[in-house]
This record gives sequence, C-alpha cells and structure tokens, in this order.
Amino acid sequence: MAEDVAIKLKSGREIELMRRAGAVVREVLQRLGEMVAPGVTTAELDAEAERLTHELGGEALFKGVPGRGGPFPGTICASIDEQVVHGIPSERPIGPGQIVSIDYGCRLDGYCADAAATFMVAPVPARVEELVATTRRVLEIAVEMARPGILWSRIAAEMEKYASSRGFAVVREFVGHGIGRDMHEDPKVPNLVSEELLKRDILLEEGLVIAVEPMINMGTHEVVLAPDGWTVVTRDRKPSAHFEHTLAVVAGGVEVLTA
Repeated sequence: MAEDVAIKLKSGREIELMRRAGAVVREVLQRLGEMVAPGVTTAELDAEAERLTHELGGEALFKGVPGRGGPFPGTICASIDEQVVHGIPSERPIGPGQIVSIDYGCRLDGYCADAAATFMVAPVPARVEELVATTRRVLEIAVEMARPGILWSRIAAEMEKYASSRGFAVVREFVGHGIGRDMHEDPKVPNLVSEELLKRDILLEEGLVIAVEPMINMGTHEVVLAPDGWTVVTRDRKPSAHFEHTLAVVAGGVEVLTA
C-alpha cells in the first residue's frame, strides 16, 4: 500500500453510527424510487429527498459541494439515460422508456452513508433493462466476494469481467471511495483493474468501510463533462446505469449498511 493512502478503519461503534446513516439513505432512496414515473421532474424528487432528510434528522452530503460548475445545488444527483453521474435536479420531466439514476448520501450524528440506484420507467427497451440488471449484478458480485484478507483487485477483475461478458463497458474515470466522517476518504475503489490499483492494491480488513459504485455504459466507456460543469454524460450518448452501496468489512464478509 502506498504511504500516501491513509485508510481509516472503523470501530464497531463507528460502524453502528454509519448503519444508522445508512438506514436514512435507504429510506430516502426507497421513497424516491416509488415517486419515479412519467411526468415527475427530478426537481420534485430532489425536494422530497431534502424534506425527508430533514425529517429523519440527517444532513445532505451533496448540497453545496464545490465543483467546476459552482456549488452543487441538489440534495440528490439525478441522472437520466446518457447522464452517467452528477446530474443536477431540474424541471425536466421523466418520460416513458427512460432510466433515472439517483445518487444520495447523508450524514447522521457525524457519520456518512452513500448509495445509488437506477430506476426504470416502462416501457424500457430490452437492452436497457439488461444494462440495469447487469449493473446491479456487478455490485452484487462485489458484495458476495468481499471479505477480510482478499485483495480488491480480485473483486474488481470479476466486476469488469461480468460487465464485459454482457457487452457493456465499465466507466473508468469515476470510482468508489472510502467513507466515514467524511463522504470521500481513502482508498479509491475502482470497478475494474487499473494500473493505479495494481500499484496501490487494497487489502480488505475488518473495519474498512467503502462505498462501491459501479457505473456501466451501454456503449463506450468514455465520458465527457456537460457544459453545466457537473453532469457527466457518455461520449456516444448511449445510456448508463449506476448502483452503489456502503459496505463495512466484518468477520467473514461484509455488511451492507445501506441495504
């Protein structure tokens, strides 16, 4: 492990606090998933996320985060179709046949949790359904394989292998991350085996808490930044799906803190 990577292992007490934050994340994402329908705007989803976050005593993680496009204005990231991640909530209505990826995180009692899910608005083309199912499965592979003593590169290789076997491409520029008191902590957690990972592989050990978030594209893995300075879109404008959970490495495996 490179000396400049400072991984902060969490105690049982800290994991319990993150589990409580994860429960808020789970409830908010579940509520937003129920709302996704033709004609609903991503601004309406954002307003409900903000309302429910306050009701549950949490603090939204994304709102106000500095970036090239200025402070992020939303409680959630809401990305439609070719938008990969960091979509800004707007008055754009969701339409039939679209997919909506919602990323949401909160802090509760000083500790964070983060998760994402892609929701489909029927009727969705069969290949897009397969994209969503594949991305969900890629995250499940990580959950099933993760345990103390395994190198992350072994897991990342299987994640990429599965996506590629279905004819899809793993986004390279955006990866998962450590999480705890801060939304983003060391280490970076890629969804494929990169040169950087091979140089700085991650040995999973009890107390490590990471947010694993595969983003899978229907076409090329390449992405570009939209003019708003936040929204990332696929270069070929084909759809992308995104799933994420916050995972705590525990004896014998992992606990999904946001499930």
